[in-house]
Amino acid sequence: MNKYILHIKNMVCPRCIMAVKDIFNQLEIQYQDVQLGQVIVSDQIDQHKLQSLDGMLNALGFELLEPGKSALISQIKSVIIDQVHHKKEPLSINFSSLISDKLHHEYAYLSRLFSSVEGITIEKFIVLQKIEKVKEYLTYNQMTLSEIADEMSYSNVAYLSSQFKKETGMTPTQFKGQTSHHRKPLDKL
Repeated sequence: MNKYILHIKNMVCPRCIMAVKDIFNQLEIQYQDVQLGQVIVSDQIDQHKLQSLDGMLNALGFELLEPGKSALISQIKSVIIDQVHHKKEPLSINFSSLISDKLHHEYAYLSRLFSSVEGITIEKFIVLQKIEKVKEYLTYNQMTLSEIADEMSYSNVAYLSSQFKKETGMTPTQFKGQTSHHRKPLDKL
């Protein structure tokens, strides 16, 4: 059985997966699997349905990517977002190994590609994702800073605090004390 992978930009959460599944069901396009950033289908989709799919995805803020470099960038982002925001177990290998294993490319190639297209390094993107997750934890006020540092695999609270301040301009305590918490949508990082 053949399988075709469609890459979809801006899929950042489980609700995105549900929305994309709903679109495929509305268009009666059979799929094998839907994950962050991609849909696996067993048959090629005719041009008319592909245009309808693209329009419906765009209406919800998604983007159907052409195969190639932009799809690879989207996959890198999806792997990072999934690990930082949706996985419960800590990462047992480093991000570079995770990304190259999942995408079947050398990390050095992926890193150069990502930097040239996005204007930031993969490492910086990971930091931005982790800071947004820390903001989420601080907003809900259910964990201590020490627990957050441990959950996010920071070596200690001081390192978390310095990285947080460097990226946001304020300490975690200052952020927590604000009446309105400025968090960014994951697809805008």
